Amino acid sequence: MTSPPATAAIVQPDAPDAIDAAARRLRDGKLVAFPTETVYGLGADATNDRAVAAIFDAKQRPAFNPLICHFPSTDAVLRSMRLPDAALDLAKRFWPGSLSIVATRPVDCPISRLASAGLDTVAVRVPDHQVARRLLEATGRPIAAPSANLSGRLSPTRATDVIASLGNVDLLILDGGACRVGLESTVVAVRPDGRIELLREGGISREDLEHVSKQSVSPVSDPDEVRAPGMLARHYQPRIPLRIDATEAQAGEIVIGFGPMSANMPKANLNLSPTGDLREAAANLFAMLHDAETGGARAIAVTPIPDEGLGRAINDRLKRGASGTR
Repeated sequence: MTSPPATAAIVQPDAPDAIDAAARRLRDGKLVAFPTETVYGLGADATNDRAVAAIFDAKQRPAFNPLICHFPSTDAVLRSMRLPDAALDLAKRFWPGSLSIVATRPVDCPISRLASAGLDTVAVRVPDHQVARRLLEATGRPIAAPSANLSGRLSPTRATDVIASLGNVDLLILDGGACRVGLESTVVAVRPDGRIELLREGGISREDLEHVSKQSVSPVSDPDEVRAPGMLARHYQPRIPLRIDATEAQAGEIVIGFGPMSANMPKANLNLSPTGDLREAAANLFAMLHDAETGGARAIAVTPIPDEGLGRAINDRLKRGASGTR
């Protein structure tokens, strides 16, 4: 059985009128994939119910899993949302950047309720990527954008990864090259009393959040309650089994390592960071997992990653990706 021909198209954002054409598509209720510093997003006009529904349909995403809405600036966020003072403090330090803030939806919020998945909150962020910011400015509306891949699969950090997952979707893809951070945004909920709850580990570490907020950032109170993207137990899964914290290689496995390989570690076919740099490892994680799943191996094994700073976010993705696999 042959697959239907791909309908997604990749364009260079610096091509004449590329950004304007993408913005017109979004205003017309169509889908555009675009790069951010974290991963590629599958974007739709966040104020258009039908457009937001098209995201869920294209990704085959559960309707209870909310989306993050992207804005070109903090001022633009505040035209749609009201953020507590503690959230504004975080925004001043981390926006534009890989932090998403979940706050209570005001009565007059223009964002589609589908993007909130029935919750009384909205997740918002200002991305730190020139192409994303240009697209947001040209569109003139917030863009709802989860990762541009089938639900539960590996997130895309290259335009070719988007094609591999969503190539049969009517989709324009702006190719901004490889994503700099390579992990989805950190997601926090800021309570009206100023308390901060970490809903998803990501590109900004808990230590950085605590340094800026001058308070202890609490872990999610109920991990089984889906209040933000990336909270499902089984997520970020490659198409072949994934084994983590591997200290030996098994037959048929492709090994992804981290840091210098010692004598008692399996020989790595790929290495997230030969020098043990967690930022480099985060940037390489999804790209190497994509390459590993298409390399003809039976399974993927990943050697241990330090569970500190960005390492916690990397391990979060790996644990969810390995959940339910053998």
